[in-house]
Amino acid sequence: MDNIKPIKHLFTRAAFGMRFEDISDEKHLTTKAAVKQLFKTSDNSDPIDIIQDATDYTMLMKGDIGAKKMFLQEQRQQEKDLNLAWIDKMSKTDAQLREKMTLFWHNHFACRSNRASFAQQLNNIQRSNALGNFRTMVMEVSKSPAMLQFLNNQQNQKGHPNENFARELMELFTIGRGNYTEHDVKESARAFTGWSFNKDGEFKMRPFVHDDGQKTFMGKTGNFQGEDIINTLLERKETAYFISNKLYKYLVNETPDPAHVSAMADVFYNANYEIKTLLEYVFTADWFYDDKNTGNLIKSPVELLVGLNRQFYITYQKPEVLLLFERALGQVLFYPPNVAGWPGGRNWIDSSSLMYRIKIPSTLLNGGVIDFTGKADPEDEAYIATLHNQQQAVATKVQAQPDWDKFLNSIPKDASKMAIAQFMLAPKLNNTLINTVTQATDVKQMVIELVSTPEYQLC
Repeated sequence: MDNIKPIKHLFTRAAFGMRFEDISDEKHLTTKAAVKQLFKTSDNSDPIDIIQDATDYTMLMKGDIGAKKMFLQEQRQQEKDLNLAWIDKMSKTDAQLREKMTLFWHNHFACRSNRASFAQQLNNIQRSNALGNFRTMVMEVSKSPAMLQFLNNQQNQKGHPNENFARELMELFTIGRGNYTEHDVKESARAFTGWSFNKDGEFKMRPFVHDDGQKTFMGKTGNFQGEDIINTLLERKETAYFISNKLYKYLVNETPDPAHVSAMADVFYNANYEIKTLLEYVFTADWFYDDKNTGNLIKSPVELLVGLNRQFYITYQKPEVLLLFERALGQVLFYPPNVAGWPGGRNWIDSSSLMYRIKIPSTLLNGGVIDFTGKADPEDEAYIATLHNQQQAVATKVQAQPDWDKFLNSIPKDASKMAIAQFMLAPKLNNTLINTVTQATDVKQMVIELVSTPEYQLC
């Protein structure tokens, strides 16, 4: 299985990991052919469509207390349903590259919404554009009700500009801090006055509250609209560099190589911000496969959970437990800590989360018990109570079913235990891991021990 090492690395970064069953499909391919195949299987951009929402929330919230309470409970359930639907999609889809990049854009355009339908719409915008054109995505994200609401652009009106959206558009979404002035923020905010949405979640330009006066933005003067501001930002190569630098950290190494990032920015800018062109360049670059760039990234909580689901074909009697895992590990989908998103990297690990990370694989794969004390959301207490198994403490049996027969039967018959171990882990085997392998008499138990190591947290 040594000849698939670079393809396994590609699947680790461009997807959610490589399964043994993928070996027969990929072992004869070159890395370039594997890259092409990843894009081909990700042509499909089927949206998540589980939230149907045409309620007039403005009128509902003016109703009695009972109606409001029912509305809030329904919203809470919709948020959970949406979260689990995306986890399920990532765990089962063949369009892995698209979902992996949707996860990146989900964090790049970090947003919270108190309406699940708005969150679903934004997620689908990110999914449909995940491998498409960045300019198109910025335009659509900027006009989404979830983002307009989150960054207060509903309150951005002529004579009383609200700068929140304009500032974050520059600082976090496009050109990056240090490449614009406070004057640019103020003038940009004026250009976005009137950008709003109606009760059905449709973008609406309200001309009667739009500032149609002259504006000076980044050295240009004119009667700018919001679209003009976005186009001006993308005309600046600093935007291509900012996005490339962030993608490098996500796909390659937490410590960017300035020369490689600069080359990525050139490709991205010259391709008029076509994301596929940039990713093809990265995935076919020799440096992407350098030893210093393998097994060195910490999996995000979602990548860890989805990777386990895919590798071991896990099904859940009560999928809601995944929400508890997300919360315990510090990454609840659709609920980033702030507009800057999850910082990622080493920030994923602290003494508490590492304990959960090490225990989760054996819990899912071997019927273990995990204690969620101190990590549960108060609103989940009723659910947790249903999971008690003759225990007073919040200790729950996770009702997960890995398909061990499918997993074990997918392992090549001639694969040694050492080869199996190295396939399961991104870093090279150290002495401790080698001892684990040599002392193992049962492949199943060996695998459970391997995925319960700190090394399995790396990709």
